[in-house]
Amino acid sequence: MGKTYPAIDDKVTGFIAKQKMFFVATAPLAGDGHINLSPRGLDSLRILDEQTVAWLDLTGSGAETIAHLRENGRIVLMFCAFEGPPNILRLHGRGEVVLADDPEFAALAEQFPPLPGARAIIRVHCERISDSCGFGVPRYEFQDDRPQLIDYSNKEGPDGLAEYRRKNNQYSIDGLPALDV
Repeated sequence: MGKTYPAIDDKVTGFIAKQKMFFVATAPLAGDGHINLSPRGLDSLRILDEQTVAWLDLTGSGAETIAHLRENGRIVLMFCAFEGPPNILRLHGRGEVVLADDPEFAALAEQFPPLPGARAIIRVHCERISDSCGFGVPRYEFQDDRPQLIDYSNKEGPDGLAEYRRKNNQYSIDGLPALDV
């Protein structure tokens, strides 16, 4: 039976800490816009307080999450237990984008490992924290993190990543503004 939590308590924190991956879902306001669902990993999530989480957003092929948050702020994060007892945890809330040139970015970034290619920190103020059974989620065994994103970011360097973001991350697939580059 699922449970709703008033805050990110020790049980929720412990579950999140064990997960190697989480999923992020956002959507534009337009009914014909594309819903986005993205996996995240690489030890990029931190719990900031009992109502707030954040993750280090790395340069990627799109910028849907950023565009949707800039437009309407709606977001849900989902964690699935692929190992151990079955469980699914969802954090529904309002997200905000903290870009690298924002005065808050440096202090927030200190909480994350120094991963190359960081373009923003996404901070989520949780409005609903709930779990469900997870009985239908298959078991998988974690082997390791894939190195390609880090390797690519190191190879491109800051200038190459800035150019990539200029070409690929200014707008969502629906034309919403994402990164101002």
